[in-house]
Amino acid sequence: MNDEQHQGGGQPPAKPAESWERDVLTRLAYAALNEQRRARRWGIFFKALTLAYLFLLLVLLFTSREGAVAPGLAGRHTALVEIKGVIADDAQASADLVISGLRAAFENENAAGVIVRINSPGGSPVQAGYINDEIRRLREKYPDKPVYAVVTDICASGGYYVAVAAQEIYADKASLVGSIGVLSNGFGFVEAMKKLGIERRLYTAGEHKGFLDPFSPEDPEEVAHFKQVLETTYRQFVKAVKDGRGDRLKGDEKKIFSGLIWSGEQSVELGLVDGLGSSSWVARKLIGAERIVDYTPRPTFLDRFAERLGAGAAQVIARGLGLEGQSLK
Repeated sequence: MNDEQHQGGGQPPAKPAESWERDVLTRLAYAALNEQRRARRWGIFFKALTLAYLFLLLVLLFTSREGAVAPGLAGRHTALVEIKGVIADDAQASADLVISGLRAAFENENAAGVIVRINSPGGSPVQAGYINDEIRRLREKYPDKPVYAVVTDICASGGYYVAVAAQEIYADKASLVGSIGVLSNGFGFVEAMKKLGIERRLYTAGEHKGFLDPFSPEDPEEVAHFKQVLETTYRQFVKAVKDGRGDRLKGDEKKIFSGLIWSGEQSVELGLVDGLGSSSWVARKLIGAERIVDYTPRPTFLDRFAERLGAGAAQVIARGLGLEGQSLK
């Protein structure tokens, strides 16, 4: 077989082993390098996406602050601050939040008047007292800016404690108003424990430190003392109502201050409210500024986001930014 036959129909000569291994290593190196580049690009992408998301949250945080209303809101309007739900320190109707809304409403020169819209069964006498005091203070500071309380479904106990600070109170004919009184309740498990053979072991330093313990028998002296505490708070409540309503109260005061509750229609007859009307009616007829602007402090988007996602979301974001395990000081 000659050289021409070899060139025309034979296989090409094999590459040296060293050249083949170098080619494989080169390809592997390029593949690893490309993979690293892709991973780096995706890492940069996700970090940029996370930063953009955080930036958006910050924008929402500073543009949707709790109770935020533009200080120079153009146009004459009626300011609205809503008290909804239980009045308590850790609730949406806490004194801190409500007062911040009230101050913003009174301070805005374009607010012709303020409506405190109430739908509350009551709550803490301390929180309600704070709000009552602040409304009175703001009324003195801004004597030309009227403030009205408007009742929707219910305005009882602490809710009414707040309402009486307003110049006038309006409700719907079917609203529930009143419950002027103070209570403290609980349970006693002494007899149940006896039947179950459970022994109560209570150790205190101070003769009455464990008073009102539901697992111990009642002490008449301690019960009498606590009733005096409730009576003191009750007198404060009654005084606030009398200071706010004055001679507008009608009928038997003993009945009015008994803790009973009445419909809106009955409340007009008793002088607990001044008339029947909604927020829009008060804004239009009494304040003379039909447009209502809500000054009620509300949780920001970021607050709701944090509540729902919790610490788990924060860990994911920290991991994406490469901050896991670090702390802020």
